Amino acid sequence: MQYRNDKYGNPVSILGFGCMRFPQTLGKIDMAATEELLLHAVESGVNYFDTAYIYPGSEAALGDILHKHGLREKVSIATKLPHYLIRSVEGAEKTFQEELRRLKTDYVDYYLMHMLTDEGAWEKLKALGVVDWLEEQKRKGVIRQIGFSYHGNSDTFCRLVDAYDWDFCQIQYNYMDEHSQAGRRGLDHAHEKGLPVVIMEPLRGGRLVNNLPAAAEKLFAAHDPHYTPAQWGLRWLWDQEKVTCVLSGMNAMAQVQDNIDTACHASVGALTEADQAMLQQVVQAINAGMKVGCTGCGYCMPCPKKVDIPGTFAAYNHRYSDTKLRGLIEYAMCTALRREPTSASNCVGCGKCEQHCPQGIPIREKLKEASAELEGPLYRMVRKANQIFKFF
Repeated sequence: MQYRNDKYGNPVSILGFGCMRFPQTLGKIDMAATEELLLHAVESGVNYFDTAYIYPGSEAALGDILHKHGLREKVSIATKLPHYLIRSVEGAEKTFQEELRRLKTDYVDYYLMHMLTDEGAWEKLKALGVVDWLEEQKRKGVIRQIGFSYHGNSDTFCRLVDAYDWDFCQIQYNYMDEHSQAGRRGLDHAHEKGLPVVIMEPLRGGRLVNNLPAAAEKLFAAHDPHYTPAQWGLRWLWDQEKVTCVLSGMNAMAQVQDNIDTACHASVGALTEADQAMLQQVVQAINAGMKVGCTGCGYCMPCPKKVDIPGTFAAYNHRYSDTKLRGLIEYAMCTALRREPTSASNCVGCGKCEQHCPQGIPIREKLKEASAELEGPLYRMVRKANQIFKFF
């Protein structure tokens, strides 16, 4: 296993175990199968395990297995505060104590604000006194490092990075999301600020492995060296020195072993120009059904009505290049789950964005299309619920 250092020089395995997708039997975590996977990962040098309060059964399963085999001190646990459910410092403390009980530990190595959406959400936590509470836990050593996970555009991500002296952060990033979500721009900014970056969704929940377009599969098959799509996706990430750890939600031994083997042989700068060119062709093949030719450059921003234009177009494209459900989920996360919604329907047609778009995209027209397809009854319900209950 290879390692890259966190902010304080602690070695972190470049492959992290994402604990959201443990093996299931009859709708429950299969503890025997999960135990086998975790033990093999630890024995192979994986030392970063990522879970969360809202992952059903995950914290307890991880805690039970680590405690049973006396492995707590050999690994680092990352878990998350569901800040959107927190209304007071007392609520944060109660949730954290429950997490410690589930994990059978008296400290957490890496503690993230789960799906932090924007500066407003962070300011809310400060106003509640939760940030002071976090810092007190860190002084006591109960929380070793404070970070946040994020889904959204690069502008907001960069502002969040600047909003606090974070220890680390976690973003969705892969060769398909290089210029959407936080993207390469966000990765670069976090690195400039000295933040280790943990990567989630490196294979888009398996979409960069399963059900690829035939044209993409042919490109992989014809290219030398002959890596699998999963291996290419991980190698693309580990080729970048600014990536600290890549999470993989492994639920089968073959996945665990394959990812470990890849992690042991990947290195920064290993991909050739030909490799990079092939992957760009794969991106084009996957995006053949793309609805908007948006590169996510952000020149159209900021919108006077706070529309997340790049985020909207990325989700709209993913609805066709990935799955309808994936597009809808991404759109809701990027626009509805905000203190101030950034939906396409906010557009008033002023046209300011189109004056700055280097691709000449008819943005107002495309926003109407996206709104019509993405803002159905379920989306409107999510947005309304968020406005009423102020989850984010």
